Amino acid sequence: MSLTRTGAARAAAADPARDDSTRAIVAPHHARRGGGAGRRKHPTTIAGIALRTPYWVLTAALALLFLSPLIWTAVSSVSPLAGTNQTDGWGFGNYITLANYQAGVWVYLFNSAFVSLLTVALTLGVSLLGGYAFARFRFPGKDLLFLATLAILMVPYATLLIPLYVLLNTVGLSNSLVGVALVLAMFQLPFSMFMMRISFESIPREMDEAAMVDGCSSWSVLWRVLVPAVKPGLITVGLFAFLAAWNDFMAPLILINDSNRMTLPLAVANLRGQVQGVVDYGATEAGVVVLALPCILLFLILQRHYVRGFMSGAFKG
Repeated sequence: MSLTRTGAARAAAADPARDDSTRAIVAPHHARRGGGAGRRKHPTTIAGIALRTPYWVLTAALALLFLSPLIWTAVSSVSPLAGTNQTDGWGFGNYITLANYQAGVWVYLFNSAFVSLLTVALTLGVSLLGGYAFARFRFPGKDLLFLATLAILMVPYATLLIPLYVLLNTVGLSNSLVGVALVLAMFQLPFSMFMMRISFESIPREMDEAAMVDGCSSWSVLWRVLVPAVKPGLITVGLFAFLAAWNDFMAPLILINDSNRMTLPLAVANLRGQVQGVVDYGATEAGVVVLALPCILLFLILQRHYVRGFMSGAFKG
């Protein structure tokens, strides 16, 4: 039946004067096919809303669940509460207390920013070159070395800090922000190396070969061809390194002795019990808000690249 209708359609196209009964046979057939496909691709508005409503409700509930502690903290930091530095009306008394604590909040913000940015720079540099080597070159012991790098993830974080403190003291980097950044970068390398390796492996090797045919060296291929292609992976690695370094408390606690070199998380922790062990909840909440704002803004700005970075190796091959 379908062959008969197709032949009739061709004959009708060849002879415009042909009786319209042929078109009457063919048209309903194509209309049914097209109409059915259209209905499948474009569901009715009511059905679409009904299908999407559970998703909207679930995501809204999760967003409220995760945002409610931060919103509650931000409101409490400016609301009048007994036992805090903001007792008369709404205001920023707790933030003033935080700003005037010991060396001042700006010093602690600078220390945290310096450690975080240096950690990001070290992590990106080493993981970029290491991931490129693991993904594109063959050398003896490559898989064993990669497994040894990943094995750092299996070692508890706190157990390595004391040996690292002794090592940094030997090389003259104890009580130093540079030493803290080196330690934090070391703990970021296993995940970062893994991310960069799968990012490079998701790029076809034909791109390297085409660039080498045009006269590029391995170094030129990396910087001119591959680095732009793996930018989402680099942003993901850098974002993870920044968040880990900015919020880290344990490493500065062990490695820093000078109060003027404390990072902001350590300063906020010391601020909590500065008066006879009494917790200053208002100043603590103000410190939490100051700590959270850069992380939230950075994540919102780089969210699109962050998701693409995680998906870079999902469809490899």
